[in-house]
Amino acid sequence: MDTTLATFEKDVIEASTLAPVLIDFWAPWCGPCKTLGPMLEKLEAEYGGKWKLAKVNVDENQELAAHFQVRSIPHVVAFVDGQPVDQFIGVLPEGQLRQFIDGLIPDPAATERQAAQEALSEGRREDAYDALKAALAYDPGFDDARMDLIEMLLADNLADDAHKEAELLSPKTTQGIDARYNAIKTRLDALDAAADLPPTDALEAQVAAHPEDLEARFDLASGLIARRKYAGALEQLLEIVKRDRTFRDDIGRKTMLSVFDLAAHQPQLVSEWRRKLSSALN
Repeated sequence: MDTTLATFEKDVIEASTLAPVLIDFWAPWCGPCKTLGPMLEKLEAEYGGKWKLAKVNVDENQELAAHFQVRSIPHVVAFVDGQPVDQFIGVLPEGQLRQFIDGLIPDPAATERQAAQEALSEGRREDAYDALKAALAYDPGFDDARMDLIEMLLADNLADDAHKEAELLSPKTTQGIDARYNAIKTRLDALDAAADLPPTDALEAQVAAHPEDLEARFDLASGLIARRKYAGALEQLLEIVKRDRTFRDDIGRKTMLSVFDLAAHQPQLVSEWRRKLSSALN
């Protein structure tokens, strides 16, 4: 598509709100332009509408060329959402040209995740669920979106569904050091444990009668985490840290760190117990 000053608003500014637009400043006498131009046209067809090409003959559109300070051609300027966002001069190898273009095209999975976050912030939970499921349909390996979904399911007390989604997380998340995943796993583990634990009042009585019983303390903490009673859980976990750092491979401290992530919506609580943990470790 050839564009001029008269059609630039429609061809580039308005069009770039729907898909990225690359402006190719060229001239008939420019040798490198004869290499780049056909390459851009081929890629535009290959990408099937994911971006648009607008060509500007600098000899016939000197005002546009001057506005973009075009001093050497070929000169390519990329527009997204009505604004210039990137550019290059000269001829790029096809591989680099693809990378340049790919960096401009919105990731549909990321777009759906953003829509889910906006819907959730506005209280539209069903819309948020739908958007997250759409994101995962585009990219089943999008762990951040899947963890968003798991957190929503846990908040809505849909533990079985949350477990199923957690099983689909990739090894890079489940086997790495990911604080967010660790927090989710702590909640899921607590829910599993709580199903087989004695009632909370019985565990509290056990701890009161046998303060040194760290298993009872951890069971009590797990039950409280499952019910999102984070302050009470942190109290038991800190006592485990104080009494025996080696208990179950320092599980008291590690679980406290995960609870801090679970309770991120309660910053004062987290700050208070971080200070207490720091004091206990010193």
